[in-house]
Amino acid sequence: MKRRLFAAIAATTLMFAGVGTAASGLKTAVFAGGCFWSMEKGFESTPGVVEAVSGYAGGAAPHPTYENHEGYLEAVKVTYDPSKISYAQLVDSYYHHIDPTDPYGQICDRGPSYKLAVFTAAPDERAVADAARAKYEKQLGAKITVATRPSASFYNAEAYHQDYARKNPAAYERYRIGCGRPQALRVVWGGQEAH
Repeated sequence: MKRRLFAAIAATTLMFAGVGTAASGLKTAVFAGGCFWSMEKGFESTPGVVEAVSGYAGGAAPHPTYENHEGYLEAVKVTYDPSKISYAQLVDSYYHHIDPTDPYGQICDRGPSYKLAVFTAAPDERAVADAARAKYEKQLGAKITVATRPSASFYNAEAYHQDYARKNPAAYERYRIGCGRPQALRVVWGGQEAH
């Protein structure tokens, strides 16, 4: 009984932990890329990623909710195995799941909470994020609107947002196709977008 209780407490602590190192040599990183449903789905299919959790990052007021997250970005906290995917590869994966040139949000999701950011926990992560922005600005020949921001408090989104695409595949596909996400990413990445 105690062992199960300890495991539950450890899992809960990991769920609410900030950016950085997680248990068992795993690490976490936070990315804002528009709708957290799409970011979560994309990262969960990335080799080396253990988990992606939808939530809110970058704001000041405590305990944001979907109805009230002013100042926050919709984001995902990614837990990954650095022996299988490097932070630089994770950042590259992030870029290929978004239109990094969109200054107003992401595809059909417009407004401040849908803006793009990589939240960095250490100087080496900041260097990787800044290098990626410079690389893709040159590659795409366009201004990259992804901000590099210092790590911030991350709050999990409500339970009904977690694993939304997996739990509601038909509704998610209607959203994704109706939004024009596949076509928009194909235009940006010319067939090199992540799926």
